[in-house]
Amino acid sequence: MTNKKNTSKKDTRRHKVLSEIAAPVVVDRRSRADRRDEGKSMRLAVPLASHAQWQASANRPDPIDLLIKSSIGRVPELLPIRYGRMMQSPFAFYRGGAAIMAADLAGLPSTGIRVQACGDCHLVNFGSFATPERRQVFAINDFDETLPAPWEWDIKRLAASFVVASRSNSFKAGEARAAAQTCVRSYRERMREFSKMGVLDVWYFSVDMEVLIEQLEDETAKARAKKRFARARDRDVVDEDFPALVTFENSKHRIRDNPPLIYHLQEDEEAVVEARVIEAFERYRATLAEDRRVLLDHYEFKDIAMKVVGVGSVGTRCAIMLFMGGADDPLFLQVKEARASVLEPYAGQSSYSNHGQRVVMGQRLMQSSSDIFLGWTKTDNGEFYLRQCAI
Repeated sequence: MTNKKNTSKKDTRRHKVLSEIAAPVVVDRRSRADRRDEGKSMRLAVPLASHAQWQASANRPDPIDLLIKSSIGRVPELLPIRYGRMMQSPFAFYRGGAAIMAADLAGLPSTGIRVQACGDCHLVNFGSFATPERRQVFAINDFDETLPAPWEWDIKRLAASFVVASRSNSFKAGEARAAAQTCVRSYRERMREFSKMGVLDVWYFSVDMEVLIEQLEDETAKARAKKRFARARDRDVVDEDFPALVTFENSKHRIRDNPPLIYHLQEDEEAVVEARVIEAFERYRATLAEDRRVLLDHYEFKDIAMKVVGVGSVGTRCAIMLFMGGADDPLFLQVKEARASVLEPYAGQSSYSNHGQRVVMGQRLMQSSSDIFLGWTKTDNGEFYLRQCAI
Protein backbone atom coordinates (compact mmCIF):
# COMPACT_ATOMS: atom_id res chain seq x y z
CA MET A 1 0.00 0.00 0.00
CA THR A 2 1.10 3.56 -0.65
CA ASN A 3 2.09 5.59 2.36
CA LYS A 4 -0.04 8.73 1.93
CA LYS A 5 1.97 10.67 4.48
CA ASN A 6 5.28 9.98 2.69
CA THR A 7 3.66 10.67 -0.68
CA SER A 8 2.43 14.01 0.59
CA LYS A 9 5.92 14.93 1.81
CA LYS A 10 7.42 13.84 -1.51
CA ASP A 11 4.91 15.94 -3.47
CA THR A 12 5.62 18.93 -1.24
CA ARG A 13 9.39 18.63 -1.86
CA ARG A 14 8.77 18.18 -5.59
CA HIS A 15 6.62 21.33 -5.79
CA LYS A 16 9.22 23.25 -3.79
CA VAL A 17 12.01 22.20 -6.16
CA LEU A 18 9.90 23.01 -9.22
CA SER A 19 9.03 26.43 -7.84
CA GLU A 20 12.70 27.18 -7.20
CA ILE A 21 13.91 26.25 -10.69
CA ALA A 22 10.95 27.77 -12.54
CA ALA A 23 11.66 31.01 -14.39
CA PRO A 24 10.09 34.09 -12.72
CA VAL A 25 7.85 34.84 -15.71
CA VAL A 26 4.16 34.42 -16.39
CA VAL A 27 3.60 31.82 -19.12
CA ASP A 28 0.23 31.56 -20.82
CA ARG A 29 -0.44 27.84 -21.40
CA ARG A 30 -4.09 28.16 -22.40
CA SER A 31 -5.35 26.85 -25.71
CA ARG A 32 -4.95 28.89 -28.84
CA ALA A 33 -8.75 29.28 -29.05
CA ASP A 34 -8.94 30.69 -25.50
CA ARG A 35 -6.13 33.13 -26.18
CA ARG A 36 -7.75 34.22 -29.43
CA ASP A 37 -11.05 34.86 -27.65
CA GLU A 38 -9.32 36.96 -25.01
CA GLY A 39 -7.55 38.88 -27.77
CA LYS A 40 -10.89 39.73 -29.33
CA SER A 41 -12.14 40.95 -25.96
CA MET A 42 -9.06 43.14 -25.61
CA ARG A 43 -9.67 44.62 -29.06
CA LEU A 44 -13.18 45.61 -27.98
CA ALA A 45 -11.79 47.25 -24.84
CA VAL A 46 -8.88 48.88 -26.72
CA PRO A 47 -10.06 49.20 -30.35
CA LEU A 48 -7.67 49.69 -33.24
CA ALA A 49 -8.94 53.23 -33.76
CA SER A 50 -7.72 54.20 -30.28
CA HIS A 51 -4.14 53.68 -31.46
CA ALA A 52 -4.52 55.91 -34.51
CA GLN A 53 -4.29 59.33 -32.85
CA TRP A 54 -1.73 61.01 -30.66
CA GLN A 55 -2.01 64.41 -29.08
CA ALA A 56 0.49 66.01 -26.75
CA SER A 57 -0.83 66.25 -23.21
CA ALA A 58 -0.90 69.59 -21.42
CA ASN A 59 1.84 68.43 -19.02
CA ARG A 60 4.04 66.79 -21.67
CA PRO A 61 7.74 67.12 -20.69
CA ASP A 62 9.81 69.34 -22.96
CA PRO A 63 11.65 66.99 -25.40
CA ILE A 64 14.87 68.97 -25.06
CA ASP A 65 14.70 68.71 -21.27
CA LEU A 66 14.32 64.92 -21.62
CA LEU A 67 17.29 64.84 -23.99
CA ILE A 68 19.45 66.84 -21.57
CA LYS A 69 18.35 64.61 -18.69
CA SER A 70 19.35 61.52 -20.66
CA SER A 71 22.85 62.98 -21.01
CA ILE A 72 23.46 63.09 -17.26
CA GLY A 73 26.34 60.78 -16.35
CA ARG A 74 27.73 60.58 -19.89
CA VAL A 75 31.26 61.59 -20.83
CA PRO A 76 30.95 65.42 -21.14
CA GLU A 77 33.59 65.72 -23.88
CA LEU A 78 31.55 63.41 -26.14
CA LEU A 79 28.19 65.16 -25.79
CA PRO A 80 28.87 67.60 -28.68
CA ILE A 81 29.37 64.55 -30.93
CA ARG A 82 26.05 63.11 -29.74
CA TYR A 83 24.13 66.32 -30.37
CA GLY A 84 25.94 66.92 -33.64
CA ARG A 85 24.95 63.49 -34.94
CA MET A 86 21.33 64.02 -33.89
CA MET A 87 21.20 67.35 -35.72
CA GLN A 88 22.16 65.81 -39.07
CA SER A 89 18.55 64.95 -39.98
CA PRO A 90 15.09 64.39 -38.46
CA PHE A 91 15.72 60.65 -38.62
CA ALA A 92 19.06 60.99 -36.81
CA PHE A 93 17.24 62.94 -34.08
CA TYR A 94 14.62 60.19 -33.96
CA ARG A 95 17.33 57.57 -33.48
CA GLY A 96 18.81 59.44 -30.54
CA GLY A 97 15.45 60.34 -28.99
CA ALA A 98 14.30 57.01 -27.57
CA ALA A 99 13.72 58.64 -24.17
CA ILE A 100 11.46 61.25 -25.75
CA MET A 101 9.32 58.69 -27.54
CA ALA A 102 9.12 56.45 -24.46
CA ALA A 103 7.48 59.30 -22.58
CA ASP A 104 4.98 59.81 -25.41
CA LEU A 105 4.21 56.10 -25.80
CA ALA A 106 3.51 55.72 -22.09
CA GLY A 107 0.40 57.88 -22.43
CA LEU A 108 -1.15 55.87 -25.26
CA PRO A 109 -3.76 53.07 -24.95
CA SER A 110 -2.46 49.58 -24.20
CA THR A 111 -4.02 46.14 -23.90
CA GLY A 112 -1.84 45.37 -20.91
CA ILE A 113 0.04 42.55 -22.66
CA ARG A 114 3.72 42.83 -21.77
CA VAL A 115 6.63 41.36 -23.72
CA GLN A 116 10.40 41.56 -23.63
CA ALA A 117 10.52 44.87 -25.51
CA CYS A 118 13.53 46.21 -27.38
CA GLY A 119 12.84 49.76 -26.22
CA ASP A 120 14.55 51.32 -29.24
CA CYS A 121 12.92 49.45 -32.10
CA HIS A 122 13.61 51.40 -35.31
CA LEU A 123 14.57 50.21 -38.78
CA VAL A 124 18.31 50.98 -38.50
CA ASN A 125 18.55 48.75 -35.43
CA PHE A 126 17.93 45.75 -37.67
CA GLY A 127 20.69 44.13 -39.69
CA SER A 128 22.55 40.97 -40.56
CA PHE A 129 25.06 39.16 -38.37
CA ALA A 130 26.75 35.79 -38.24
CA THR A 131 25.45 33.12 -35.87
CA PRO A 132 27.88 30.85 -33.97
CA GLU A 133 27.30 28.38 -36.82
CA ARG A 134 28.42 31.15 -39.25
CA ARG A 135 25.01 31.51 -40.87
CA GLN A 136 24.06 35.05 -41.84
CA VAL A 137 20.70 35.97 -40.32
CA PHE A 138 18.66 39.16 -40.25
CA ALA A 139 17.32 40.41 -36.91
CA ILE A 140 17.22 43.26 -34.44
CA ASN A 141 20.68 43.97 -33.04
CA ASP A 142 20.40 46.72 -30.39
CA PHE A 143 19.19 45.90 -26.88
CA ASP A 144 20.49 48.74 -24.69
CA GLU A 145 16.93 49.72 -23.69
CA THR A 146 15.38 46.25 -23.48
CA LEU A 147 12.85 45.73 -20.69
CA PRO A 148 9.49 43.98 -20.19
CA ALA A 149 6.93 46.53 -21.39
CA PRO A 150 3.66 46.84 -23.38
CA TRP A 151 3.97 45.10 -26.74
CA GLU A 152 2.51 48.09 -28.60
CA TRP A 153 5.51 50.33 -27.84
CA ASP A 154 8.02 48.52 -30.04
CA ILE A 155 5.76 48.16 -33.06
CA LYS A 156 4.72 51.83 -32.88
CA ARG A 157 8.32 53.04 -32.70
CA LEU A 158 9.26 50.75 -35.60
CA ALA A 159 6.36 51.87 -37.81
CA ALA A 160 7.04 55.53 -37.02
CA SER A 161 10.69 55.07 -37.99
CA PHE A 162 9.63 54.08 -41.51
CA VAL A 163 7.63 57.29 -41.82
CA VAL A 164 10.41 59.52 -40.50
CA ALA A 165 13.02 57.79 -42.67
CA SER A 166 10.75 58.13 -45.73
CA ARG A 167 10.34 61.84 -45.13
CA SER A 168 14.10 62.28 -44.61
CA ASN A 169 14.66 60.61 -47.99
CA SER A 170 12.08 62.85 -49.73
CA PHE A 171 9.55 60.07 -50.33
CA LYS A 172 5.96 61.08 -50.93
CA ALA A 173 3.45 61.00 -48.07
CA GLY A 174 1.64 58.08 -49.67
CA GLU A 175 4.88 56.10 -49.92
CA ALA A 176 5.66 56.75 -46.27
CA ARG A 177 2.19 55.64 -45.28
CA ALA A 178 2.47 52.49 -47.41
CA ALA A 179 5.84 51.63 -45.82
CA ALA A 180 4.40 51.91 -42.30
CA GLN A 181 1.33 49.88 -43.23
CA THR A 182 3.46 47.17 -44.82
CA CYS A 183 5.60 47.01 -41.68
CA VAL A 184 2.61 46.56 -39.37
CA ARG A 185 0.87 44.14 -41.76
CA SER A 186 3.97 41.95 -41.89
CA TYR A 187 4.13 41.95 -38.09
CA ARG A 188 0.49 40.85 -37.87
CA GLU A 189 0.93 38.09 -40.45
CA ARG A 190 4.07 36.71 -38.80
CA MET A 191 2.41 36.72 -35.37
CA ARG A 192 -0.48 34.76 -36.82
CA GLU A 193 1.98 32.20 -38.20
CA PHE A 194 3.88 31.98 -34.90
CA SER A 195 0.64 31.38 -32.98
CA LYS A 196 0.20 28.11 -34.90
CA MET A 197 3.78 26.92 -34.29
CA GLY A 198 5.25 24.93 -31.42
CA VAL A 199 7.19 26.67 -28.64
CA LEU A 200 10.59 25.35 -29.76
CA ASP A 201 9.83 26.07 -33.41
CA VAL A 202 9.23 29.73 -32.55
CA TRP A 203 12.33 29.83 -30.33
CA TYR A 204 14.60 28.59 -33.13
CA PHE A 205 12.95 30.58 -35.92
CA SER A 206 15.30 32.92 -37.76
CA VAL A 207 15.37 34.94 -40.99
CA ASP A 208 18.12 33.74 -43.32
CA MET A 209 19.76 36.73 -45.02
CA GLU A 210 20.17 35.02 -48.40
CA VAL A 211 16.51 33.95 -48.42
CA LEU A 212 15.48 37.50 -47.49
CA ILE A 213 17.46 38.99 -50.39
CA GLU A 214 15.81 36.60 -52.83
CA GLN A 215 12.41 37.95 -51.78
CA LEU A 216 13.24 41.48 -52.98
CA GLU A 217 11.04 42.38 -55.94
CA ASP A 218 13.22 45.20 -57.28
CA GLU A 219 15.89 43.46 -59.38
CA THR A 220 18.32 46.39 -59.09
CA ALA A 221 18.01 46.41 -55.31
CA LYS A 222 18.35 42.62 -55.23
CA ALA A 223 21.57 42.69 -57.26
CA ARG A 224 23.00 45.45 -55.07
CA ALA A 225 22.09 43.54 -51.89
CA LYS A 226 23.65 40.33 -53.21
CA LYS A 227 26.88 42.15 -54.01
CA ARG A 228 27.11 43.74 -50.57
CA PHE A 229 26.25 40.47 -48.85
CA ALA A 230 28.92 38.56 -50.80
CA ARG A 231 31.52 41.21 -50.00
CA ALA A 232 30.72 41.10 -46.28
CA ARG A 233 30.60 37.29 -46.20
CA ASP A 234 33.96 36.88 -47.96
CA ARG A 235 35.77 39.59 -46.03
CA ASP A 236 38.91 38.25 -44.36
CA VAL A 237 39.42 39.84 -40.95
CA VAL A 238 43.09 38.81 -40.68
CA ASP A 239 44.15 39.86 -44.17
CA GLU A 240 41.93 42.95 -44.62
CA ASP A 241 40.79 44.38 -41.28
CA PHE A 242 43.57 43.43 -38.89
CA PRO A 243 46.42 45.35 -40.59
CA ALA A 244 44.26 48.48 -40.79
CA LEU A 245 43.02 48.32 -37.20
CA VAL A 246 46.08 47.19 -35.26
CA THR A 247 49.69 48.34 -35.15
CA PHE A 248 52.71 46.47 -33.79
CA GLU A 249 54.79 48.86 -31.68
CA ASN A 250 57.62 48.01 -29.29
CA SER A 251 56.88 44.29 -29.63
CA LYS A 252 53.25 44.85 -28.67
CA HIS A 253 49.98 44.77 -30.60
CA ARG A 254 48.10 48.05 -30.21
CA ILE A 255 44.72 49.29 -31.50
CA ARG A 256 45.21 52.03 -34.06
CA ASP A 257 43.87 55.44 -32.96
CA ASN A 258 41.26 57.18 -35.10
CA PRO A 259 40.31 60.26 -33.04
CA PRO A 260 37.79 61.37 -31.98
CA LEU A 261 36.04 58.02 -32.58
CA ILE A 262 38.77 55.62 -31.39
CA TYR A 263 41.45 56.82 -29.00
CA HIS A 264 43.71 55.82 -26.12
CA LEU A 265 43.65 57.59 -22.79
CA GLN A 266 46.60 59.54 -21.46
CA GLU A 267 49.39 57.36 -20.09
CA ASP A 268 48.66 58.20 -16.44
CA GLU A 269 44.97 57.32 -16.89
CA GLU A 270 45.62 54.32 -19.10
CA ALA A 271 47.41 52.28 -16.44
CA VAL A 272 44.61 52.85 -13.90
CA VAL A 273 41.85 52.04 -16.40
CA GLU A 274 43.66 48.92 -17.63
CA ALA A 275 43.94 47.59 -14.08
CA ARG A 276 40.20 48.18 -13.53
CA VAL A 277 39.34 46.53 -16.81
CA ILE A 278 41.35 43.40 -16.06
CA GLU A 279 39.58 43.08 -12.69
CA ALA A 280 36.17 43.64 -14.29
CA PHE A 281 37.05 41.18 -17.04
CA GLU A 282 37.27 38.37 -14.50
CA ARG A 283 33.74 39.18 -13.35
CA TYR A 284 32.60 39.14 -16.98
CA ARG A 285 34.33 35.82 -17.61
CA ALA A 286 32.34 34.25 -14.75
CA THR A 287 29.05 35.10 -16.54
CA LEU A 288 29.97 32.90 -19.51
CA ALA A 289 29.19 29.19 -19.80
CA GLU A 290 32.18 27.01 -18.95
CA ASP A 291 32.83 25.96 -22.55
CA ARG A 292 32.92 29.64 -23.60
CA ARG A 293 35.39 30.41 -20.81
CA VAL A 294 37.68 27.64 -22.05
CA LEU A 295 37.52 29.08 -25.55
CA LEU A 296 38.13 32.64 -24.36
CA ASP A 297 41.15 31.54 -22.32
CA HIS A 298 42.98 30.71 -25.56
CA TYR A 299 43.30 34.47 -26.12
CA GLU A 300 45.64 36.88 -24.36
CA PHE A 301 44.72 40.50 -23.59
CA LYS A 302 46.83 43.02 -25.50
CA ASP A 303 45.24 46.47 -25.57
CA ILE A 304 42.18 48.59 -24.86
CA ALA A 305 40.99 51.83 -26.48
CA MET A 306 37.94 54.05 -26.04
CA LYS A 307 35.32 54.13 -28.80
CA VAL A 308 32.41 56.37 -29.78
CA VAL A 309 29.40 54.38 -31.01
CA GLY A 310 25.96 55.00 -32.50
CA VAL A 311 23.83 58.11 -32.04
CA GLY A 312 21.81 57.71 -28.86
CA SER A 313 24.72 55.84 -27.23
CA VAL A 314 27.30 58.58 -27.78
CA GLY A 315 28.67 59.72 -24.43
CA THR A 316 28.18 56.40 -22.69
CA ARG A 317 31.43 54.66 -21.79
CA CYS A 318 32.47 52.26 -24.51
CA ALA A 319 35.78 50.58 -25.23
CA ILE A 320 37.37 48.03 -27.52
CA MET A 321 39.56 45.27 -26.14
CA LEU A 322 42.09 43.47 -28.32
CA PHE A 323 43.02 39.86 -27.59
CA MET A 324 45.39 37.66 -29.56
CA GLY A 325 45.28 33.87 -29.88
CA GLY A 326 48.47 33.92 -31.95
CA ALA A 327 50.51 36.22 -34.13
CA ASP A 328 47.64 36.62 -36.62
CA ASP A 329 44.61 35.50 -34.62
CA PRO A 330 42.79 38.59 -33.23
CA LEU A 331 39.65 38.81 -31.15
CA PHE A 332 37.92 42.16 -30.54
CA LEU A 333 35.48 42.55 -27.66
CA GLN A 334 33.35 45.65 -27.20
CA VAL A 335 32.78 46.83 -23.63
CA LYS A 336 29.70 49.04 -23.50
CA GLU A 337 28.14 50.83 -20.56
CA ALA A 338 24.60 49.76 -19.70
CA ARG A 339 22.46 52.48 -18.15
CA ALA A 340 18.88 52.35 -16.94
CA SER A 341 16.44 51.68 -19.80
CA VAL A 342 14.49 54.69 -21.07
CA LEU A 343 11.38 52.56 -20.49
CA GLU A 344 11.92 52.20 -16.74
CA PRO A 345 10.09 55.39 -15.65
CA TYR A 346 6.95 54.08 -17.37
CA ALA A 347 7.25 50.26 -17.39
CA GLY A 348 8.91 49.70 -14.01
CA GLN A 349 12.43 48.85 -12.89
CA SER A 350 14.38 45.90 -14.22
CA SER A 351 14.38 42.71 -12.17
CA TYR A 352 18.18 42.63 -12.59
CA SER A 353 20.36 44.71 -10.28
CA ASN A 354 23.03 45.00 -13.01
CA HIS A 355 21.91 46.76 -16.19
CA GLY A 356 24.57 44.86 -18.12
CA GLN A 357 22.79 41.66 -17.16
CA ARG A 358 19.46 43.25 -18.15
CA VAL A 359 20.80 43.91 -21.66
CA VAL A 360 22.37 40.46 -22.01
CA MET A 361 19.32 38.55 -20.81
CA GLY A 362 17.03 40.64 -22.99
CA GLN A 363 19.21 39.94 -26.01
CA ARG A 364 19.29 36.21 -25.32
CA LEU A 365 15.49 36.18 -25.06
CA MET A 366 14.89 38.21 -28.21
CA GLN A 367 17.56 36.98 -30.63
CA SER A 368 17.35 33.58 -32.26
CA SER A 369 21.12 33.27 -31.90
CA SER A 370 23.36 35.44 -29.71
CA ASP A 371 27.09 36.03 -29.61
CA ILE A 372 28.98 33.25 -27.82
CA PHE A 373 30.98 35.81 -25.80
CA LEU A 374 27.98 37.89 -24.68
CA GLY A 375 28.25 38.61 -20.96
CA TRP A 376 28.19 41.36 -18.34
CA THR A 377 30.31 42.90 -15.60
CA LYS A 378 30.57 45.81 -13.17
CA THR A 379 33.17 48.36 -12.10
CA ASP A 380 33.25 51.28 -9.69
CA ASN A 381 32.32 53.50 -12.65
CA GLY A 382 29.30 51.60 -13.91
CA GLU A 383 27.73 48.46 -15.31
CA PHE A 384 28.73 47.02 -18.68
CA TYR A 385 28.14 44.24 -21.18
CA LEU A 386 30.64 42.66 -23.57
CA ARG A 387 30.34 41.02 -26.97
CA GLN A 388 32.41 40.38 -30.07
CA CYS A 389 32.71 43.26 -32.51
CA ALA A 390 34.66 44.73 -35.38
CA ILE A 391 36.18 48.20 -34.97
